[in-house]
Amino acid sequence: MKKRRTISTSRSKTRTMTKKRINTITTTSPRRKVVKRKLRLKKKPIIILLLILLAPGLIIFVNNNYKGQKNTTTNINTTNTKDKNTTTKSTISKKELPYYKIENKNRYESYQQKHKDLSHEDVITRVNIGLDYEQYTHTKKAEKLDTTIVLVNKYNYLSNDYVPKNLEKIDDKYSNGNKKLAHEARVAFEELAKNAKKDNITIRAISTYRSYNYQKQLYNNYVSSSGRKEANRFSAKPGFSEHQTGLALDCDNKVTIFENFEKTESFKWMTQNAHKYGFILRYPKDKEHITGYKYESWHYRYVGVEIASYIKKNNITFDEYYVRFIDR
Repeated sequence: MKKRRTISTSRSKTRTMTKKRINTITTTSPRRKVVKRKLRLKKKPIIILLLILLAPGLIIFVNNNYKGQKNTTTNINTTNTKDKNTTTKSTISKKELPYYKIENKNRYESYQQKHKDLSHEDVITRVNIGLDYEQYTHTKKAEKLDTTIVLVNKYNYLSNDYVPKNLEKIDDKYSNGNKKLAHEARVAFEELAKNAKKDNITIRAISTYRSYNYQKQLYNNYVSSSGRKEANRFSAKPGFSEHQTGLALDCDNKVTIFENFEKTESFKWMTQNAHKYGFILRYPKDKEHITGYKYESWHYRYVGVEIASYIKKNNITFDEYYVRFIDR
């Protein structure tokens, strides 16, 4: 009997110890969790503090990065805008300037580089006239012969056998005798001179149609007396004279030498009225760089009332008008 009790007692002790271990285990586990939570709570203020300290730097970094991206985008947009504007300018040249000639593109660019102060319109106009070349070079035969819009200058010439088909003698009352003009120019000039007479103004034609040979003799005389360079400023080489078209004339007031025509009342009258009859002052003051000739107050050219009125209103030469509106 005693042995059994011992066994049971030992069993009881064993059970008791086992329970203690189990209790120890169960009570220890929650404590560990609490300790971990406390450590986490201690770390949070440190992290928050670090975030507070680092926040300004992060904000600056992000802000700068955003600005950089924005600037890059802006630069790209600006570049695209510039490219767009460049393209637009080129497009405008072709669409809004009907006299833009694609075959002259390189000449336009070269002339623009030498004359950066000129507008795109002026560059195209001057190159189309031929002003990027030396006078009397790169010449071509004049077109639209026997019309009132034929252009003859230092780049457009007439053949040595050309004679206008409709030449007519001017009434001697309005010339110094035996002067001829093409039909439309003759009719218009006689009407002009007749109406000027009503205002007590005398307009007389003293030089009108000239043949090729006559111009050749005249030009050579001027070269002999003034030298070729100076002669080219006021006289045309044979074939390059407007007088050969039968549409141009020199005039005076029958009293004062034609070279002083600007100082007369007749000139004032012509300035105010010539365009009403279809005549223009062919070589205006301050236009030598366009026409190639010195100012000539006495030299007029018939182009028709509409064109003459436009030229006067816009203060351009016939050369400019021709390449902008006729030669397209």
